[in-house]
Amino acid sequence: MKKKGKLSSSMRRFLWGMLYLTMVLGIVGCSSSQETFKSTGDKVKITTTIGMIADVAEQVGGEHVEVLSLMKSGVDPHLYKATQSAISKLNKADLIFYNGLHLEGKMGDILEKMNKNKPTIAVSRNLDVSKLRGMEDNSTEHDPHIWFDVRNWMSATEVIRDELVKIDSANADQYKSNAAAYLKQLQALHEEVGTKIASIPKNSRILVTAHDAFGYFGAAYDIQVMGLQGISTASEAGLKDVTDLRNFLVDNKVKAVFVESSVPKKTIQAVVDGAKEKGHEVKIGGELFSDAMGAAGTIEGTYIGMVKHNVDTIVSALK
Repeated sequence: MKKKGKLSSSMRRFLWGMLYLTMVLGIVGCSSSQETFKSTGDKVKITTTIGMIADVAEQVGGEHVEVLSLMKSGVDPHLYKATQSAISKLNKADLIFYNGLHLEGKMGDILEKMNKNKPTIAVSRNLDVSKLRGMEDNSTEHDPHIWFDVRNWMSATEVIRDELVKIDSANADQYKSNAAAYLKQLQALHEEVGTKIASIPKNSRILVTAHDAFGYFGAAYDIQVMGLQGISTASEAGLKDVTDLRNFLVDNKVKAVFVESSVPKKTIQAVVDGAKEKGHEVKIGGELFSDAMGAAGTIEGTYIGMVKHNVDTIVSALK
């Protein structure tokens, strides 16, 4: 009698992935098909995917909103999988804000289904597509790390303002006033970032990070950017990536590279060690916040604080 062959590891992973997605979508499907809107006098319940969006929602909504972020400090959104608890938070929300541009890749189907029940808004929706960065694989998708050009986050602020005005017109004037004040802060931040980065000598203005999250930052503030991994951390760096980056550091006498709070540090350390073997000392210039902000309650746990921390760290290491 012929024995049945065992399933390959890739097939097992595929089947488990399909089972997970089916279970999650089943939970989403159990939510009410009625649109969920706040009752008069209640706070607008907002659920966001990443902390940077949650911070803007709090700034614009003020006392009239209650904001929950699914992804906390140090969580990589490229790899995040929604739990039953996360689905519950989405179900209870009046408004859902997410980044879009496939940042929350593993949540795409969930967000699409949620949009049938309640406003589920991509804060990137108003950006000019012609100004978005393409992916390294030349696909039709775009780099989702839009918050590193502060002007893009000003657009996100306007999206959040408009949706709050729409769902809670009674407090429209407050939302508009809060947004106007925050937009002034963001404009000042944009100018500050440009001035500080320009203080780095041109030949030292090279930002090397664990993954390619800072492309919009580089284009907006005139600094060359290189990442060991690609735009998405779902693809791991290989030996050739490490070797090529090591050679670049040696050839260009780059002084410092940077680790990221949401990306393992071992691969960037391998590049540093490789450069040292070639006779070139490269230091770890510090830790940057890329796909997630700092811990709640800290300066770096706000969007503006995160950006200022990153810029100050970069300037201190490269100037």
